[in-house]
Amino acid sequence: MQSYGDEPRPLAALSLPSRIIIGTAACAVAVAVAVHVAMMFLHVAPSNTLSKQQGALISDYVYPEYEQNWKLFAPNPLQQNTHVQVRAQLRTEDGAARTTGWTDLTARDGRAILHNPLPSHTQQNQLRRGWELFLNTHNAQNRPVGLRGELSERYIRRIVLLRMEDEWTRSGGRIERIQVRSQTTAVRPPPWSSEKISDKPVFRVLPWWQVTADDLPEGANNQ
Repeated sequence: MQSYGDEPRPLAALSLPSRIIIGTAACAVAVAVAVHVAMMFLHVAPSNTLSKQQGALISDYVYPEYEQNWKLFAPNPLQQNTHVQVRAQLRTEDGAARTTGWTDLTARDGRAILHNPLPSHTQQNQLRRGWELFLNTHNAQNRPVGLRGELSERYIRRIVLLRMEDEWTRSGGRIERIQVRSQTTAVRPPPWSSEKISDKPVFRVLPWWQVTADDLPEGANNQ
């Protein structure tokens, strides 16, 4: 009877080509893991000579799939739900003006992400990051602060029109102006908490923006 000590090892029992393939695959995985760890380390580490020299390469690797967001670990984690909503003023073919109702773009993104195991980066971050950029580059009176403020306005207008232009003009008419607002609601505290928070939504309503040809999606005939 053959003893357990005499049993051949699984890897040794494989043919030479099979062992070469397994060894090559293991080395490739090890190299990929090492490169990923190195890229992420250089991305989050303090600025150094290597990260300065290879900054473009590191950014191309990290963004957007591996972007780091440390707000969960901040002293004051996010405790609010913010929805970005939009409406438009249309000019119909007979010359009459019509204002659409508010459309909640954030809610649409949320429905697209719900139960989706692989949601797109656009659905998760495009609108949210665009709105954060707008808030960070505008004062309390919604006036842009510097060039980045003006760019953020153009970026928001492009997002809105890319998503809504077809829907708004489907029944005929031309988009003349758009308006954006945010609806912010505090996250309810857990049942065991004694904290009292108002659940009344707070709105930040931006002024009407005139739509120009540069704001419209490429190829749009809404002139």
